[in-house]
Amino acid sequence: MSDAPQTFVLDGEAVEFSPGQSILQAALAGGSYIPSLCYHPEFKPHGSCKVCTVKVNGRAAASCTTPARAGDVVELQSEELQDLRKNLVQFLFTEGNHFCPSCEQSGDCQLQAVGYELGVVSGHYNPLFPTRNVDASHPDVLLDLNRCILCELCVRASSIVDKKDVFALSGRGITKHLVVNAESGRLADTALQLSDKAMSVCPVGAILRKRHGFATPIGQRTFDKQPVSALAIQKAQAKTTDEGTR
Repeated sequence: MSDAPQTFVLDGEAVEFSPGQSILQAALAGGSYIPSLCYHPEFKPHGSCKVCTVKVNGRAAASCTTPARAGDVVELQSEELQDLRKNLVQFLFTEGNHFCPSCEQSGDCQLQAVGYELGVVSGHYNPLFPTRNVDASHPDVLLDLNRCILCELCVRASSIVDKKDVFALSGRGITKHLVVNAESGRLADTALQLSDKAMSVCPVGAILRKRHGFATPIGQRTFDKQPVSALAIQKAQAKTTDEGTR
């Protein structure tokens, strides 16, 4: 049996992958950035945001849920796919209330960072300005649904890691929204704690620690120092190296 590494082709370049890796994981580990919002390396991918869409052998697919396969031809940087990703990100800005200049997460927000990476400099579409609640009932946590992008990461973290099921999604289509699993619907009436995994996975500024705002000055924040593409590749390569030394 040959020990030669298995590869697929990404925009004309061979990319090595290990068994069980998705296209997204293999691409990042190989130094090619694929934008994403709902992907988190600690959870099984579910492809809800579609920002990581690529074409595999001519057919569109979410790269986070599509297994890497030897010989596949994957298209990432075409004008069509870039426009699709930009549109998806612009829709997210339009559907919520994202005021980046005054947002506590500016510079630490993955939606903002991916927008910059894709060259999104305006909302493009007319903002919907939806009416969304802010829940300040919890003594330590502020839940600002104006910024929620329905990535489901807090839902999954609270269920899978914290075993508390604090959050859930309700509704369909444009009515889909994040809810708090308490009879009152208030965050104060849940078991959420600052140490919970659900507190650290939100890619935007929907779940915030009280009395912690702007602790790191703008200009010194995560994506102020490096673009999201460089950080995503670094994390993936570090993870691959760590797994290879075990």
